[in-house]
Amino acid sequence: MVRVRVVQHSGLRRRALRRRALWGGGEVLVTVGVVLLLLVVHQVWWTNREARAGAEREVRALERAWDGGGGDSRAAAAPAATTPPASTGTGSPEQSAGDRRRSATARAPEPDWSQAYAILTIPRLHLRVPVAEGVSKSGVLNKGYVGHYPGTQQPGQAGNFALAGHRNTHGEPFRYINRLAPKDTVRVETRSATYTYAVDRTLPRTAAHDRSVIRPVPRSTVRPAYGYDERGYYLTLTTCTPEYTSKYRLVVWGKLVSMRPR
Repeated sequence: MVRVRVVQHSGLRRRALRRRALWGGGEVLVTVGVVLLLLVVHQVWWTNREARAGAEREVRALERAWDGGGGDSRAAAAPAATTPPASTGTGSPEQSAGDRRRSATARAPEPDWSQAYAILTIPRLHLRVPVAEGVSKSGVLNKGYVGHYPGTQQPGQAGNFALAGHRNTHGEPFRYINRLAPKDTVRVETRSATYTYAVDRTLPRTAAHDRSVIRPVPRSTVRPAYGYDERGYYLTLTTCTPEYTSKYRLVVWGKLVSMRPR
């Protein structure tokens, strides 16, 4: 007698459906992985490439304007310092009211804040980037620029000239400011002068809300051991830390050591 093997079609269908489901799930996972990889490439590589190229163009445009090669608003100078640099960090109390009025009227016109108005150079980091007003991501920082904190002083003025920059992506101009050491120089060029600051202190980590680090006399309220007690001519550089996060802030402080007219 010949036995006929009975095939359970329902079991075959179930196995085929499982295979299709596994195959489809694998395809979805591969697609999601490719999309995520493309997003990472865009964020880490493409934004850096575009922002750096744009920042370099802006630096060249500023240099041409300052050298008389163009008449656009990028030639505008930052506000002149209200008092000359001094070792004590204070203005002359003997200056008469008339002198102060004449000095105020002789100041350079306010710059066009919609564009970069200065160039920040850090030789140790081989960095040369434009400085623009404000610290918004879309308007300033994502362009690869360094942003000036509104309400803080301008280059060469008594008080605190405070700047922010990305540490990762969008040009990441401040990626390596943690490598700056005391006495490293930082130059700020405007149409009227070049101001040189010397790095003095570094605050490795503080809270993102610690805005006291950009006060006229900077001192951290989160880590009070870091900061200053006397008036002076300060430069503050801030960025996010650790890398690829925005949880904390890294702060580098410098002091004005020279001013050279252009």
